[in-house]
Amino acid sequence: MSLRSNDRQWGSIAKFFHWIIALAILGNGTFGLLMDLAHSPMQKINWLALHKSIGLTVLALVLLRVLWRWGDVRPREEPAPRWQQWAARCVHGTLYVLIVALPLSGWWYNSVTGKPLQWFKLFNLPALVAKNDELRGFTHAVHEYLFWFLLLVLVAHVGAALKHHLSDNDNVLRRMLPFARLRNGSTSEGERP
Repeated sequence: MSLRSNDRQWGSIAKFFHWIIALAILGNGTFGLLMDLAHSPMQKINWLALHKSIGLTVLALVLLRVLWRWGDVRPREEPAPRWQQWAARCVHGTLYVLIVALPLSGWWYNSVTGKPLQWFKLFNLPALVAKNDELRGFTHAVHEYLFWFLLLVLVAHVGAALKHHLSDNDNVLRRMLPFARLRNGSTSEGERP
């Protein structure tokens, strides 16, 4: 498997970014929802610090992914109706915006609370804005609603990938899976109009 993408499939670096970001978002989102189950205030503080560090890591990874995409080729689209191609672009664009907005909104929320923001206890990051108790509830709600909206868009994304895989039997999902073999013919030369 090549590090770089080609006209048939995504390269291993693009796949790595895709799957590590997906796992980090789902894991950190679940972790965020379960934080109230902490047995002590200190455990909750430690869990919250870990949640913030993972969120900052997701932000860094998605920015690296965007930089990589600018220099990497994009596989050709599978033959599909124009509306499906448009919907796929909209969903992917929305995912990128939300994956950046979600950790930034958490950083914003942390900033208005006036608490320090550390990355895995290695270094502090600056506040995005000054402490503001009046914005605390609003910024937390923005962070939470962005998470739920991201989950909704992810359901559409995963649903479309499964539809392509199970119903259309094409390579849309296969070319992003780490070790999947492509089905012959669907993106080969001469089949595209």
